[in-house]
Amino acid sequence: MADDHHYDVIIIGTGAGGGTLAHRLAPTGKRILILERGDYLPRERDNWDSTAVFVKAKYRAPEFWYDKHGNEFPPEVNYYVGGNTKFYGAALFRLRPEDFGELRHHDGISPAWPIRYEDLEPYYTQAEQLYLVHGRHGEDPTEGSASGQYPHPPVEHEPRIQQLSDDLEKRGLHPFHLPIGVNLTQDENGRATHSSVCIRCDRVDGFPCLLGAKSDAQVICVDPALKHDNVTMVTGADVRRLETDPTGRTVTKVVAELSNGTTEGFSADIVVAACGAVNSAVLLLRSASDRHPGGLANSSDVVGRHYMRHNNLALMAVSKEPNPTKFQKTLALNDWYLGADDWDYPLGGIQMLGKSDADQIHGEAPRWAGAVSPDMPFEMLAHHAVDFWLCGEDLPLSESRVTLDKDDRIHLALDEKNNIAGLKRLQHKLQGMLGHLGMHEHHLLPHSIYLHKGMPIGATAHQAGTVRFGEDPRSSALDVNCKAHDLDNLYVVDTSFFPSIGAVNPSLTAIANALRVGDHIAARLR
Repeated sequence: MADDHHYDVIIIGTGAGGGTLAHRLAPTGKRILILERGDYLPRERDNWDSTAVFVKAKYRAPEFWYDKHGNEFPPEVNYYVGGNTKFYGAALFRLRPEDFGELRHHDGISPAWPIRYEDLEPYYTQAEQLYLVHGRHGEDPTEGSASGQYPHPPVEHEPRIQQLSDDLEKRGLHPFHLPIGVNLTQDENGRATHSSVCIRCDRVDGFPCLLGAKSDAQVICVDPALKHDNVTMVTGADVRRLETDPTGRTVTKVVAELSNGTTEGFSADIVVAACGAVNSAVLLLRSASDRHPGGLANSSDVVGRHYMRHNNLALMAVSKEPNPTKFQKTLALNDWYLGADDWDYPLGGIQMLGKSDADQIHGEAPRWAGAVSPDMPFEMLAHHAVDFWLCGEDLPLSESRVTLDKDDRIHLALDEKNNIAGLKRLQHKLQGMLGHLGMHEHHLLPHSIYLHKGMPIGATAHQAGTVRFGEDPRSSALDVNCKAHDLDNLYVVDTSFFPSIGAVNPSLTAIANALRVGDHIAARLR
């Protein structure tokens, strides 16, 4: 594809950050080019097949990264229009106000952000409106103030999850409806109406939605943006490097390898990287030059450093009563988010996962040998499974970092024992309640198939922090508007900018920030 045009803005990537930014800028009338490494996800029956998605990892990128010991692993990344949001669970939480300040953890400090919760709050509200979030502000005692209620009422609990919520309340806890982005209209009994796009199925979490009912970046942002004549997208465009003018202050060319095997250069007044926390860092490191010997935007030497991905546990409890729930991802619990009566440090949050099925449990079978009673077949186990996601904060360590070797291979160094004491206590809290929640007390099974059977380091779905923003150019790569300190026209709007990650899913914060940065860029373009 020969391209002689100069654009006002080039956006690299179409996930929660890039896709949302494109949607925000589309109405400006400015010439916008979106470059996406992948193509549209094929719509096919395998989209909803557990074996294809989880056991065989059919849609995961066919690539390997390397850990600090040089061992290869398959990262949990998907290169499609919409990015990783095609497969996310659409749990759209705000960070807590405390997450924006300095927080002391058992293993160290979670640093403060250069903006406050109040600065991002209006954009959180706009993000919830845009991504059709269902929920109810005011139920979770740890959440910050909200200038507007969620645009849609919560997704109603099915009976077994309602019972779980009631049992948690009897323990003096504060379960709340999980905020989730789906295009669902419910009747008075919580069922999907005849006209609802979402059918309340059991394929929301980790599966792409065949109906376009999940609020992913392609459906919500990219497709509507492309209806504007001033917005163009090139798929199959793997951006390899960014080139600058002789001063090193301005990006003058975006060099991409196209799916037809050719290499093309594109130019724009403003260039925005939104490739994901690992790949945005890789792009900047690969773009090293005489003016930027350590990588583009990296005079601070922080690019690639402070990688975070949450301390997560996916666990399956076994209910004494059957759990016929289809749409299970409706409940969350943050009572120990910031601490507990027996622990002065944050533990994290608990939320529901999508419902396990027999195929997923079969895929896990070797790991569970002897862990469950032999008189419980996998189908019965699936029928009684209740699935939980425990999320704790990991800390931004300088040595947790993304690097490139001389053969252009991606290396990811990670301390997997970073700040895990809180998560272990959170698991202990859940384990200790099982008998009061109608579960078998000794059956809390690790559920690694949710992470595509990768090594723990391969669980990159919540990646963040490699191009952090801040006020001091000596300790951050981006300013408060997510523009590179070292360049006049380069921005980064995926989760790379996070100085810390909190203990909730990062997507809504990436979306809200893209709206915030979008307003800044739109004003600059004027």
